[in-house]
Amino acid sequence: MAQSHTAGGGQFRTKAEYEAALRDKKKIEKICSVYNLKNPKAVLDLHQKLQTGTYPFETALGKGFVGKVAELAKKYGGAKDVSSKTVQGGKETVSKGGNGRKGRAAGSGMGAKAGGKDDKLSLEDFDKDMQREIAAQLKARDRKRKLLVALCTAGAVICFGYFIAYYYMAEKTDMDYEQLASLKNSDVLASPKEEPLVVRGQEEEVELPDVLNEYKTLYNKNKRLIGWLKIDDTIIDYPVMQTSNNEYYLDHNFNQEKDNNGSIFMDKDCVAYPRSQNLILYGHHMRSGKMFGDLEKYSSESYYKKHSIIQFDTIYEKGTYQVMYVFRAKVLKENEIAFKYYQFIDANSAEEFDSYMREMKEMSLYDTGVSAQYGEELLTLSTCDHSQTDGRFVVVAKRVQ
Repeated sequence: MAQSHTAGGGQFRTKAEYEAALRDKKKIEKICSVYNLKNPKAVLDLHQKLQTGTYPFETALGKGFVGKVAELAKKYGGAKDVSSKTVQGGKETVSKGGNGRKGRAAGSGMGAKAGGKDDKLSLEDFDKDMQREIAAQLKARDRKRKLLVALCTAGAVICFGYFIAYYYMAEKTDMDYEQLASLKNSDVLASPKEEPLVVRGQEEEVELPDVLNEYKTLYNKNKRLIGWLKIDDTIIDYPVMQTSNNEYYLDHNFNQEKDNNGSIFMDKDCVAYPRSQNLILYGHHMRSGKMFGDLEKYSSESYYKKHSIIQFDTIYEKGTYQVMYVFRAKVLKENEIAFKYYQFIDANSAEEFDSYMREMKEMSLYDTGVSAQYGEELLTLSTCDHSQTDGRFVVVAKRVQ
C-alpha cells in the first residue's frame, strides 16, 4: 500500500506532491501575515495580485486558498469575474469562482466550497497547525503595533518637551538681552570711584583706562564684559564677552547660565587695550537667527550695501567699522600650511599685513572696494558655515571712526 502524506488537512500520494503542498502552506502563512483578510481593501489588493500570478501555487491547497480570497473579493464587490490562477506541476491553470480542476489531493483543509454560500474566511477554515501559526503571527504583529504606538507617543512627548524648553530658553534669552541693553547708560551698579586697573605683562605694566560710563553698570554686573556689538536693522545687538579660553561662552550667556545660544565673545588672544590690530569675535550660527544666525546674509552683495557699517565698542572706547571682505573658510589642521584667518591678530610688518589682505581679498565673495593699510584697526566676525564640514563664514571690517 502506497504511503500517504498529509499537509494542510489534505492527503497526498507522493512525496513530491507533499513537499509542494508544504511550500504552498508556507506561502499561505506568509500571505496571511501580510494581508488582513478581514479588511476589504487588503482582500481586494490580494485578490488582484493572485489574479496576476504574483503568488503562484503548485497544489490544490493553494488553489483552495485562492478560491476563498476570490469569494471574499466578490463579497466586497471588488471583482465581478473572480478568476484565479494557480500553477500545478509548473503549468498555469485557471479556475472560475473557486471551481478549479481536481488535483491529486484527496481533500483540502482550506474548506473551499465551489459556489458555496459560506464566503467568510476564519481561522476555523485552516488546519490546526496553520491556525496556531496565523494566531501567533497576528499576536506578534499586534505587539509590534502597540510597541510602535508607545515609542511614537514617547518620542512625541520628548520632542514636545524639547521644543517647549528650547522656546522657553529662547524667549528668556531675548528678555535677558533686552534688559542688558536697557542697562547701557545706566548708573544703577556704577561705582562712584574706581581704582585704576593694571594689566601686568611680562615686560611692562599697563594701566587700563576707565570703563566708558555707558558700560559701567554692565561691567560691574559681569567683569568678563569686553564690549558691545551692534548692526543696525538686524538682530545683532549683543554684549561681547571674553575669558581665558574660547569654550566657556559657547554654551553660557551673560549671566553665566548654561544656554545653547551661547554668547558673542572675543578670541582669548585678542587684547582690547592697548588693542590688538585685529579683534576677532565669535558667535553661533543659530537657525532662529539669534547670535550670528543672520551674519550669512552678508553673502548677498545687496545686503552688504544696506548694512556696510558695524558698531563695535570695547568697554574703553567706541568704534565704527566698514565691511571690507566677506568669505567662506574652513578650520584647518595645525600642521596645514595655509592662511588661517583666525590666527591673524597682529601683523609683525607691513609686508605681512599686506599678505593677509591679499589672501582675504582673493577669498571674498565680492569686491567692496574697501581696503586697509598697515596700522589700521580691523574687526573680524566669525560663525559656522553649515554648507561645508568645519566651515566658517567670515566678515572682516576696518575701523573708520
